[in-house]
Amino acid sequence: MDYIHVNDMEFWGNHGVFAEETKLGQRFRVTLSLAVDLQEAGQTDNLDKTVNYAEAFFICQKIVEGQPVKLVEAVAERIATEILTTFKDRVKGCKVIVIKPDPPIPGHYRSISVEITRGDYV
Repeated sequence: MDYIHVNDMEFWGNHGVFAEETKLGQRFRVTLSLAVDLQEAGQTDNLDKTVNYAEAFFICQKIVEGQPVKLVEAVAERIATEILTTFKDRVKGCKVIVIKPDPPIPGHYRSISVEITRGDYV
């Protein structure tokens, strides 16, 4: 299987359980990996034979910057569903990592993250 990776996209969203999160918002980072057969695209140099990663970026942006949800799990699930629906003829599976760098909990840590895989992602 071949993969397209769109790494460390950063967006501002209003997701979270606490009122401050939904009111003030915070940064979210997303890494998206798409399982795609890239052989024909590589041989033909034809964008129509692959997935336009700019379109994948804008799907992630629309979801993270859009309607607030409580859980980063829900953000990841929405991204995976939209990616697999939009690119159903090309994408066999995907992995979505949503990182919340600054969750409002006390303690010392770099971030929290959720990673999900959907479809045929090997």
